[in-house]
Amino acid sequence: MNKLSVTDLFSLERYARERAAFRTKVLEHKRARQLAVGPHTTWLFEDRLTVQYQVQEMLRVERIFEPEGIEEELASYNPLIPDGRNWKATLLIEFPDEQERRRELSNLKGIEDRCWVQVSGQEKVFAIADEDLERENDEKTSSVHFLRFELTPPMIATLRGGANLGVGIDHPHYSHSVAAVSAATRQSLIADFS
Repeated sequence: MNKLSVTDLFSLERYARERAAFRTKVLEHKRARQLAVGPHTTWLFEDRLTVQYQVQEMLRVERIFEPEGIEEELASYNPLIPDGRNWKATLLIEFPDEQERRRELSNLKGIEDRCWVQVSGQEKVFAIADEDLERENDEKTSSVHFLRFELTPPMIATLRGGANLGVGIDHPHYSHSVAAVSAATRQSLIADFS
């Protein structure tokens, strides 16, 4: 997948005019790329469109219009776009109650390294997590992690051939899986290997 450049982005003025329609398009697109894995984690598989939306929103909120600032945002977010042999996902750990969240984030240290994907008939592929910076300290893990899953050519071919895709987390304090993602999600994710 091609990385984003300045020419792919809307100006602030144009984005203000087109934001509602663009947001609707992106939210619909995200539906097929989002998975609940157990009751407290959501995975969002990123791609060029989801990253463009994130960049556009950051530029809007921060009112960034100077070329250097735009390039900084692109440099921060472009690494989240898959490169044709992997998936990149944002892992969100969600506990609405603040005290429970604090306690659970302490219990879930290392969860980002225990996330996996598995093409039917193939071995599990565990995530390479948080390559940009450390998101865990001595006391707790972060509620947001960035994951990369590297698939082999045979895994990709098997997936394209119709094999099921499972995902999960094998952590001592949080062990959940989805045996087979929906057909819509599978098709959306296969597009990342074009």
